[in-house]
Amino acid sequence: MLKELQRAIDQHQHTQVIYLGNDGQMTLRTLRPLEVSGNRLKAFCLTRRAPRIFIIDNILAVEPVVFGRAV
Repeated sequence: MLKELQRAIDQHQHTQVIYLGNDGQMTLRTLRPLEVSGNRLKAFCLTRRAPRIFIIDNILAVEPVVFGRAV
């Protein structure tokens, strides 16, 4: 998981993640990952159109986005 996130940061690539929120709800988010710090991912959430911080342990899946679509 960390490897995919770091690759997306290095290559300035958008990713799609399935994220488990604090309320137990799973959400599908499209992100522009910016930085990994400890157990947290700093990213711009394109779904919410705002900067967000995600707990890496709560990210269930990561998929690169190519040309606006998940591959």
